[in-house]
Amino acid sequence: MTSDEDVQFMRMAIEAACEGRRTPGGECVGAALVREGQAVSITFNEGEMQHDPTAHAEIVAIRRLCAKLNTTDLKGYTIYCTLQPCGMCTMACLWAGISRIVYGAGRDDVHHIYFESRHNNTVDFIRDAFRNDLRIDGSVLAAECAVLYAKRNDDVSEQESPAHANTAPPG
Repeated sequence: MTSDEDVQFMRMAIEAACEGRRTPGGECVGAALVREGQAVSITFNEGEMQHDPTAHAEIVAIRRLCAKLNTTDLKGYTIYCTLQPCGMCTMACLWAGISRIVYGAGRDDVHHIYFESRHNNTVDFIRDAFRNDLRIDGSVLAAECAVLYAKRNDDVSEQESPAHANTAPPG
């Protein structure tokens, strides 16, 4: 069940995504790291800005907070993401010890270009992890988040995304 706090922090992530869209080199995925009712790291995708394909909003938020706190342990933190985290970001959350992932638009709400795999998803990674203390909640303000992204049936070029380039002939 979505709480008022979930809505409040997801709105912060949406605003970060909008800021990313307005920022040269930024991208429109937003994330907010929260602990004890306080947003402590609010970011957007910075891949093009940093020339770093791993600079997704979730990872940027984790890196900044870990550097600020001089730690790699974010147990007790919740991360709010406008888009269901990709596999890389999910694994970063697991490694950082984040306690809860809350996302807005899910895989079924947007075009598949945003995900590196057609079959594995955040839930699969968490289910198969050695940790059993990470909670995931989706579809918080899903419709508001989904409008930030291409729709499932939109004609989107996949040629610019290395995650979607064929590595072997289909067969």
